[in-house]
Amino acid sequence: MDDVSACTNVLYAIAEAMDAWDTETLHALLAKTDLVDGVSGAVLASGGDAAITHFAAIVKVHADGTWRTKHVTTNPIVNIEGDVAVVRSMYTVMQQTERLPLQMIISGRYHDTFRRQHDTWILTERRYFADLIGDLSDHLRIEL
Repeated sequence: MDDVSACTNVLYAIAEAMDAWDTETLHALLAKTDLVDGVSGAVLASGGDAAITHFAAIVKVHADGTWRTKHVTTNPIVNIEGDVAVVRSMYTVMQQTERLPLQMIISGRYHDTFRRQHDTWILTERRYFADLIGDLSDHLRIEL
């Protein structure tokens, strides 16, 4: 697999794991990742354990054991220099719950940094930017 595909596959695997609330996969994918608020620069979590704890604290899990979301990651722009890849992409999150009809609840950007380790691309930093915010009442436990 080429480097660009390897990096973008990680983006898509994270989205899939979030939607399924697959903590084992998320833990593995985010094992060496700092999750960073894109505006303030505050580190929200470092590593897999902290990422799972962070998500569990702020995201509502519904009766089916999921977030009732679909995270769609699009428009990846991948720049690779040596063993470092910087990827900018967009995300759109849709949600449907017992209370809410299917709708877009948030859209924004990821600025991700990967490092190649032993021929594998590891996500080391993810900066989140929320650009368009809808009804997050059935998704988050916090206010944005």
